[in-house]
Amino acid sequence: MLLKTDGVVIREKGTGESDRFVTLLTRDYGVLHAFARGAKSLKSEKQSGTQLFAYADFTVSRGKDAYVVTEARPREVFYKLREDVEHLALAQYFCELTGLLAPEETPAEEYLRLLLNALYLLTTGKRPQPFLKAVMELRLVSISGYMPDLVGCAKCGAYTDDEMYFDRREGCLYCSGCADHGEPLTMGVLAAMRHICFSEPEKVFSFTLSDDGLRRLANLTQGYMHAHLNHTFKTLQFYNQIKT
Repeated sequence: MLLKTDGVVIREKGTGESDRFVTLLTRDYGVLHAFARGAKSLKSEKQSGTQLFAYADFTVSRGKDAYVVTEARPREVFYKLREDVEHLALAQYFCELTGLLAPEETPAEEYLRLLLNALYLLTTGKRPQPFLKAVMELRLVSISGYMPDLVGCAKCGAYTDDEMYFDRREGCLYCSGCADHGEPLTMGVLAAMRHICFSEPEKVFSFTLSDDGLRRLANLTQGYMHAHLNHTFKTLQFYNQIKT
């Protein structure tokens, strides 16, 4: 059985002298794990299309025990990500996070679109790193079933107040009159969170926030993600070490 779809290589490692074992995030079949025979050879037609971050058109054979990449025609390899260690580390984190949350063997178009846009914006420098990190974290956890309740105060339903508070563990808001705990939010940060969660996929990266607001947002989304995902991200640890 042959599967034909487009996707991104979100993980790859060499096996043997010339083979690769790759994890693909595909549009039509979600996350797939497959062998790419001979892909490490410079003469292989699959060499560039099966390297990390490569966006390609794949033909995958579904065997009895494993998937095998039979064809990989690259559309974009995002080579410039390797020219900056921070960009490289952040891109690897995006891939690890997406690989954890995206479904396996199930259509994953929104996940693929989100990752491709993030890699493009990171490569071109059109959005700062804290911006991209916050959007990826909050949008990915939201579309995978961990969306926080940002509609209004969890007690009285107030949509806005002079100051709102966010409970990372419960994933909900409280107004100033109802809050007895939680992290204070500026209205700009709250508006950004609502945009990330509720906007159409093509508009999720279309907002602005001050540098201080972006730092607050990125810290908050990382904290919320850690509160709801039982997973240690080695790529995030590496990225944070570089930034520090």
